[in-house]
Amino acid sequence: MNYIESLREGDMISEIYFCKTKTNALTKGGKKYCSLVLQDKTGTVDGKIWDLAGTEHFEEMSYVFVEAQVTVFRDQHQLNIRRIRPAREGEYDVREYMPCSEREPAEMEKELDDMIRSVKEPNLNWLLQEIFVKDQSFRKLFSERSAARSIHHAFRGGLMEHTLSVTRTCDYMSGNYPLLNRDLLITAALCHDIGKVYELSSFPENDYTDVGNLMGHIVIGAMMVRDKIREKGDFPALLGNELVHCILAHHGELEFGSPKKPALMEAMALNIADNMDARMETFKETLRSSDGSKDWLGYVKAFEANVRRT
Repeated sequence: MNYIESLREGDMISEIYFCKTKTNALTKGGKKYCSLVLQDKTGTVDGKIWDLAGTEHFEEMSYVFVEAQVTVFRDQHQLNIRRIRPAREGEYDVREYMPCSEREPAEMEKELDDMIRSVKEPNLNWLLQEIFVKDQSFRKLFSERSAARSIHHAFRGGLMEHTLSVTRTCDYMSGNYPLLNRDLLITAALCHDIGKVYELSSFPENDYTDVGNLMGHIVIGAMMVRDKIREKGDFPALLGNELVHCILAHHGELEFGSPKKPALMEAMALNIADNMDARMETFKETLRSSDGSKDWLGYVKAFEANVRRT
């Protein structure tokens, strides 16, 4: 299969991809064309159909067979599509088209359970058990969802992978800075993005839901935790408020979507760990998406800098 991450300028390809979006548009000269976003498990690529004559009808969110040439536009690969048609049943394996975490699901599941067991404060351990152990339907969604629509961990299992990476960093920080309340920090790290289970839809869509657009994962997650705390009844009020604060403040700045700025050392640590993992993963994915022929990769908007591989 011609995976998207391996495409090179000038390649002529005949391949099946998943059509994530389809948009009809006009050139400056007023000629109709079609713009697509095509996907496989390694990533996405823009596609353009400049000549619509004789194109077979197809819908977005469907599998399509394309014959195309790989070009480069604004330093990104693009497909100049000569022919396209709906893919037929039996021509493709859906597992080839959904990007997935490189980590084994069973390995991540075990790490999640180990982290939960490491939290000794009884109220916080109860909360984690209620969210991640007793509610198996939620846990299944948590293990399958991405951590973002794009930018970082935008793949199946990305939410679990990102959450565990943030939690490991927080675990290290709690050992390096003894003033941190480890149990509170680990619980906050495990719960900080649980709202994304409902903010984002499942694959292949992986897009914002109605509740995601209306409320966002920070508020959704804080409400989920607050609702669980109320169920227990005797959950310590201050501890509950501190945990919810960590979730509300984990983006660090109001302009980044946080309803609150960090007021606790644990909230500050969580913000740092979350931001670090997101940026490191973004850099890793930037390196992976380049063709490897150049040391300097050009300007990357996410970092507002011209970046270089080491």
